[in-house]
Amino acid sequence: MFKGKTLLITGGTGSFGNAVLKRFLDTDIGEIRIFSRDEKKQDDMRHFYNNDKIRFYIGDVRDVNSIKNAMYGVDFVFHAAALKQVPSCEFFPLEAVRTNVIGTDNVLNACIECGVKKVVCLSTDKAAYPVNAMGTSKAMMEKVFVAKSRTVNPDNTSIMGTRYGNVLCSRGSVVPLFIDQIKEGKPLTVTDGEMTRFVMTLDEAIELVLFAFKNGKSGDIFVQKAPACTINVLAQAVRELFNADNPIKTIGIRHGEKMYETLLTNEECASAIDMGNFYRVPCDERGLNYEKYFSQGIDNEGKELTEFNSNNTELMNVEQVKEKLLTLDYIKEQRAAMGIE
Repeated sequence: MFKGKTLLITGGTGSFGNAVLKRFLDTDIGEIRIFSRDEKKQDDMRHFYNNDKIRFYIGDVRDVNSIKNAMYGVDFVFHAAALKQVPSCEFFPLEAVRTNVIGTDNVLNACIECGVKKVVCLSTDKAAYPVNAMGTSKAMMEKVFVAKSRTVNPDNTSIMGTRYGNVLCSRGSVVPLFIDQIKEGKPLTVTDGEMTRFVMTLDEAIELVLFAFKNGKSGDIFVQKAPACTINVLAQAVRELFNADNPIKTIGIRHGEKMYETLLTNEECASAIDMGNFYRVPCDERGLNYEKYFSQGIDNEGKELTEFNSNNTELMNVEQVKEKLLTLDYIKEQRAAMGIE
C-alpha cells in the first residue's frame, strides 16, 4: 500500500509524527516528509533517526505557499498539525481558527492542486458537541474537509478524517505530568476526579488512521470504539505503577473543560456504520436543493439516537488502566529510570 510512496505528515514533529516514523521507517515506504514550523524539533529528529527516508520541511499550515513547497511528488498526507491545548485556545481563539480551520483549508487546497491521492485529517472528541474554542475550531475543521470532499473527484484526491480521544503519554497529556509530580514529591493534581475521558495509545491512534486510510470514502469520519476511565482511576493507576503515595489533589475544572467527551453525537449515530472496532460516519451527500425536504426528509426509522460518549462506553478500572499503561515504552522507561521492576 505504501511501497515506494511518499507520505507527508503535517505537524510531524509531534507525538503522532514520531509514532508514524517508528511504525514506517523499516517498511518499504519510499519517503516520509516531516512538515512543521519547529526547526529545533526537526533537528532533534534528524539526529535521532538519521535515516535517508526522512525529509524535513520548515513551514506553517497558515502559509499555503510553504505547504505547496513541501507537497510536490507527495502521494498521501496525514494532517496532524493543530493547536491542541484547550486553555490556550480559550484565551486565543482566533489563533485556533487560523491553524485548525484556515490551516486545514490550506493543506487541502495544496493537496488538490498537487494531486495528492489520499488525505487523512486528525480530529478530536472535543469536536463533538464542542463547548471550548479548541473543540469548536476542530468541529469547523471537520466541516471544512467534509465540504471540500464534495468539490473534488475522489479518484483524484480522497479526503477523510478520524476523531479520537486522549492519547496516553502524548506531549502535553496528563500522565507525564503525574509522573513528574511523583518524582518531585508533589500531589497529583486533577481538575475533577469524576471526569471521564476516552483513552488510547499512540499505536491505536495510528491504527485508526490506517483503518480510515484503507476503508474510507471521501468525506468519511472514523472513530474507534475506545474505552474510558475517570481521572481518579487514571491517577491511582499511575500511583500504583510507580509505587507512590502522593496525595491526589482536586484543583477545579479549567477553562473550557467538559465532564465527559463525545465521539459520536446523537445525530451521527443515526447514520453511523458499525465496522467492528470502529464506526464510520459517511458524508451527507445531499445538495443545497432543500425544497424537496419540506415534503420529504430522510427516513431514520429504526436508528437509535444515542450518542457514544466517555460515560456510556466501557469504563476501565485501575487494574485495566495499569495494564494498558504498561504497554507503553514511555512508562517502561520511566519505571526503569526509577529502579522499578
